[in-house]
Amino acid sequence: MESNLLIGTAAVREDFSEYVAHLQLHMALQARNLVPPLKQTLEDSREQLLHQTQANFEKLVSRHY
Repeated sequence: MESNLLIGTAAVREDFSEYVAHLQLHMALQARNLVPPLKQTLEDSREQLLHQTQANFEKLVSRHY
C-alpha cells in the first residue's frame, strides 16, 4: 500500500511539473506580446538587453518543456 502511495505521489509531482512548465511557456509568450516591438536598429543598450533576456528566457523554458 505504501508503494502505491509513493507511485501516486510521483505521478502527481510529474503532472504538476508539466503544468508549471506549460504555464511558464505561456507566460513568457504573453509577456513578449506586452513588450513593444524592437526597432530594426537597436541603438539603445536597454533594448538590446531586453531582447537578449527575452530570447534567453524563451530558450530556457523551451528546454524544460
